[in-house]
Order: sequence, then structure tokens, then C-alpha cells
Amino acid sequence: MPVPFAAAALLPLALLVPAAAPVAVTEADFDPATAFVPPTAISHAPDLVPYGSHVKVVVDRSVPGRTVLTLSVAGVAADHEFPVHLHTGPCGADPAASGPHYQDAVDPVHPSTDPRYANDRNELRLALRTDARGEGTAAATVGWQPRAGEARSLVLHAGSPAGGHGSADRVACVTLDGLE
Repeated sequence: MPVPFAAAALLPLALLVPAAAPVAVTEADFDPATAFVPPTAISHAPDLVPYGSHVKVVVDRSVPGRTVLTLSVAGVAADHEFPVHLHTGPCGADPAASGPHYQDAVDPVHPSTDPRYANDRNELRLALRTDARGEGTAAATVGWQPRAGEARSLVLHAGSPAGGHGSADRVACVTLDGLE
């Protein structure tokens, strides 16, 4: 029996890979980098981000030319401030595996310290402050959308007790889904 023309014409459309969703959600518990199955969320410093603590990342790209990222955590260090940045590589056993900060306009010099590139308009940055229970939410909006496949993780840096200034050490990493 021949296939009707309309059905035959639609078949190639069904084989297309769907575009990235305008809203991507990544939710996981932090695990050690040495877990048997590579974890979505890795803690490199269980004193600040204990194994089993929880993270949720929502990346909203529903408005063309804009990205809103919301990060929520529970069970991490109480009364702490974590600097958080979008990074270029996926999480790995080595904290450096997540690569440098993702930049909309890429600095040709690495590491990037030039304020023309290393700034909160060209990088997605958050300051995540936790309460006495170790819970916190932070959001940031930038006037661009990450290039497909180039923003792969969100990294929490050591920071310091809320309000202070601290180390840039990478203490946790979340591999992001849906930014292809």
C-alpha cells in the first residue's frame, strides 16, 4: 500500500533533532567525583558542599538574546557566600576539568583577567548566599545566550562566610543539560 504524500513529506521532519528547549532544568544531589556512575553534581570540598546536598539549576532562554539562570541549593555550608560562574567544560574528577569561565566575547588571552572580557556583562556570574540552614537561591540575567555546546557547567567557588572575600578554589560543579 503506498504511503500518502502528506505522510511521506512529514517523515523527514520527524527525523530532525529537536532544538534545545528554551528552559532547561538540571537537578541532582552532590556526589564525590569518584562515584561509580559519573555524577551530574560533584563536590570537591565536602566540608562546604557535603555529599547528598541538593542543587537545582534552571536556565531560561525563552526570550531571544537573553539568558536567566537560577540556582538553588540545600544542605551546603550555612551562612556562606559562594561565587558561582558558568564554565566551558563539563565537570570531572579534577576540579580544573570544567575549564575557564564561559565568555560571550572570548578573551584571546588566558587566563582572562582583562576587565573588557572578565566582567559581569560578558560572563554569567552569581553570588550565592546561604542561610543558617545551608539553603540559598541566586539568579542572574545576561543579554546574550550561550553558544551551542560551549557552556557546559556551573561552578561554585569557595568564597567565604557571608559578606567576606575568599578563595577562588572550585568546591563544586554541576554539569548542565539542555544548553546544546
